[in-house]
Amino acid sequence: MRDHGTLSPLQTLFAAKQARAIKITPHLARLYGKFHMPIPRSRQHVFANFVSTLDGVVSLQIPRHSGGSDISGFSAQDRMVMGLLRAIADVVVVGAGTLAADPNHLWTPDGICPELAVDYRALRAHLRKPATPLNAIVSGSGRLDLSLPVFSSGRVQALVITTTVGAKQLRQQKLPPSLKVQAIPRCRGAITARSILKAISDQNAGKLILIEGGPRLLGNFYAERLLDEQYLTVAPQVVGRDDGDGRLGFVMGTAFPPGRGRWGTLSEVRRGASQLFLRYNFRLNRLPRAY
Repeated sequence: MRDHGTLSPLQTLFAAKQARAIKITPHLARLYGKFHMPIPRSRQHVFANFVSTLDGVVSLQIPRHSGGSDISGFSAQDRMVMGLLRAIADVVVVGAGTLAADPNHLWTPDGICPELAVDYRALRAHLRKPATPLNAIVSGSGRLDLSLPVFSSGRVQALVITTTVGAKQLRQQKLPPSLKVQAIPRCRGAITARSILKAISDQNAGKLILIEGGPRLLGNFYAERLLDEQYLTVAPQVVGRDDGDGRLGFVMGTAFPPGRGRWGTLSEVRRGASQLFLRYNFRLNRLPRAY
């Protein structure tokens, strides 16, 4: 297992003309390069971030080795990008499975890259955002341990998006002051991506929504055509799959038939050592040309 602990600048290989540049700190600009992000006024801008192996695996699904660190090889550059995206975001959304895989985590910039905490704080202050993004946890069942740090530490504001049955389950525990529970009306099955965004907008006026997993949650956003951008770090390792090992790609639980796939437009390619940092725009939902 490699440990890419060096926090060195990314090399920009390609950058299409994009939305306005956001002024980030000089140190972050040296590490990442010029950073562009839409600043929407009326609609939410939804973007996702994953790290994948060359053969498309985002989770080994092995206890204590199911997160992105084993996929990226503990890359400091990947953590820097994750922290930057969290620093820009108003809300970070994860599913209950992602929380279960890393129960002590807080979805904050310094929670993933503490060595850049000062820069991330300065960036959020410059953008007039709260100290940390809202952490939104999606759980249909509501079977969550509210003593976990994301709910009980008071270091982040947390929102659980659940069903009416899940809300009843949660309220059997004492709700911490920093936690709100939003039940989706008349929802008894899977929680749709559209209803997740509506629940967020009811609680938070911010428009920049970052999806960090898991793959089934992200699959819903692709299925409902509600994802605007995909950030994808490609790590230079091959891990393979075996029958029934449960290893995941970054979209699961939905499959698009021929001719109905979701096509993105490449907007950035950056390089850090042997890793590629890709960015795709899905807002246009363009179909490929027939050749």
